[in-house]
Amino acid sequence: MKPLLAWLTMLTLLFIASSLQPLTAQTSEGLTTAAGPFRYDSAQEVTVRGTVSAVLPNAAPGMVVGSHLLIATASGPADASLGRFGLVGAGAPSVAAGQQVEATGVIRTIKDKPVLLVRTVKMGSEVFIIRNNHGVLLAPRARERADLATNREGVSR
Repeated sequence: MKPLLAWLTMLTLLFIASSLQPLTAQTSEGLTTAAGPFRYDSAQEVTVRGTVSAVLPNAAPGMVVGSHLLIATASGPADASLGRFGLVGAGAPSVAAGQQVEATGVIRTIKDKPVLLVRTVKMGSEVFIIRNNHGVLLAPRARERADLATNREGVSR
């Protein structure tokens, strides 16, 4: 009787384990899709040009966390999110209201509002890197290393 019980227990465990495998695949696939609002697809990048109407070092209520540039464009106002580190540390842009800027990034709807997740900010001939090509925010030290690598390669900013 004991060997039969052990055999049935083992079969039950194998059945449970094999039935969980598709469930795990669905869950991991769902996680990729769930990152929706902050998902960054460089093929969808746009460039917004205009005049900075306000610089927000900290988000106002109802906005995505981090610093923002409010940009007056020909097609209306744009909320450009620079993230937590956008205006902090070495390699950060020093932006003031009234300046002309070009912000490149991906527009996402977050909290029912269109937000430009900024990858680069261009002011005059200077380009400031805020996110990498995958949309990951760069901390001040990482931005500094990216600037050094760019300058070492002889690429003008």
